[in-house]
Amino acid sequence: MTFPEFCFDSMGLYFDAYAERLARAMASVRRDALEEALAVFSPAIEADHVVYVCGNGGSAAIANHAICDFSHGLTRDTGLHPRVYSLSNAVERLTAVANDTSYADVFVAQLHIFARPGDVLLTISSSGDSENIVRAVAWARDHAVSSVALTGFDGGRTARMADVNVHVDADNYGIVEDVHQSLMHAMMQYMRQCHMPVEKIAPTRF
Repeated sequence: MTFPEFCFDSMGLYFDAYAERLARAMASVRRDALEEALAVFSPAIEADHVVYVCGNGGSAAIANHAICDFSHGLTRDTGLHPRVYSLSNAVERLTAVANDTSYADVFVAQLHIFARPGDVLLTISSSGDSENIVRAVAWARDHAVSSVALTGFDGGRTARMADVNVHVDADNYGIVEDVHQSLMHAMMQYMRQCHMPVEKIAPTRF
């Protein structure tokens, strides 16, 4: 059922309903899909391959946020030196491709220049069906670049095309994006604690 399905009488009641739907969406994420995603990310980062992240709108903000969490947070006390780049981050390159070619090619054009076999592509899309995201996953599939898709709604084309799909069963953009952001945080923090000395985990603020 879509959310919200009617007009709520107060902000408090809306927040209660939102929180309940958010918890339900969190619970919908398949735990085996999370393990599959980590099985892609961890070996790639340990082997010094590059992780590329992309998304549109609010998902672009999550992609850009991943640079901070993975390229900074994951380096602390781990010995890891992850190279994580957001394809949503360079407005000059994005607008050049969008203006000269097509907005549908803004991510794939960058992958064509930078990505190499063994690298990883993480796509973030509530619908899973944005054309520029779909084209990026298709390019990755054809060029030995592994792909992990974070999706919501019905998953769209990327849910079927990506090597791993981590799906959120919700149809509210805010809720899907909240879960995607939490998934990004949880994956980074889990990887970090796996590579930290055990005695440093408890006193560290994650």
